[in-house]
Amino acid sequence: MKLIILGAAAGGGFPQWNCACVNCRRARAGDKAARPRTQAALAVSANGTDYVIINASPDLRQQILATPALHPRTPPRDSPIAAVVLTGGDVDFTAGLLTLREHQPFALYAGVRIHGLLDANPMFRVLAADQVPRRRLEPDRPTALTDAAGRDLGITIEAFAVPGKIALYAEDTASPDLGSAAGDTLGLKITGADGAGFFYIPACAAVPETLVRRLRNAPLLLFDGTLWHDNEMIDAGLLAKTGARMGHISVSGPDGTLASLAGASIGRKIFVHVNNSNPMILEDSPEREQAERAGWIVAHDGMELSL
Repeated sequence: MKLIILGAAAGGGFPQWNCACVNCRRARAGDKAARPRTQAALAVSANGTDYVIINASPDLRQQILATPALHPRTPPRDSPIAAVVLTGGDVDFTAGLLTLREHQPFALYAGVRIHGLLDANPMFRVLAADQVPRRRLEPDRPTALTDAAGRDLGITIEAFAVPGKIALYAEDTASPDLGSAAGDTLGLKITGADGAGFFYIPACAAVPETLVRRLRNAPLLLFDGTLWHDNEMIDAGLLAKTGARMGHISVSGPDGTLASLAGASIGRKIFVHVNNSNPMILEDSPEREQAERAGWIVAHDGMELSL
């Protein structure tokens, strides 16, 4: 399989349009240690021709333009994008679907909770049902992906619930859990026809032992790297929410990702969905050095991987 990281940043991208934090100022100034990034999305192909997009970020049009493998191949209209898979219903993961509205067929895969959010929003009806069939991912059950016409794409996805929360715009603030339920945030195991596979989990609120067991000995993991510590947004004066309230685990700390997955014997470990406030996003920061010492790579746009 061929993997292309279309976007590696969290919501808002890096630099974020209205953010004047130190990190974003360095990125705008062209600092080589503050490489700009678009919002998190991934392209995967089993044959190098047909691509599955994992999460349709608000930056999807820009990401397609920057990725020759996703350009039209034959006139008058064409796209290598054969399917889109969603791991959550937040704007960060769904807004790019509106970019794909020009009567181009592709299959749209998501869990029942995520499909419910799309179905409730009439804006997504621009994706005509005769062009974009909506297909359900059943939890913990492998699904062989096919394009809109039913042609096999050589990729199997097993979706599973991970700790998280319902999309921001659908929160019920009167409910202790904001109205969240299992399936609002999904992790994916993605496997090619040759049996090679990896995990993509761009949002996750905690790493329970059940998740550690699932990930143990994985050859490749792309995982939520949103915040370095839980109070990061509050301390920076950017937002009055902790990472936990946003549905994201911290990278650092005794319950953070570095500690929780230290003994899982994972091959390649890559952080995606990195927030503009996270000092780890800077290549010359002590936090980046700490992450790399722990065996992690911080993703950047355009990074290509193969399995």
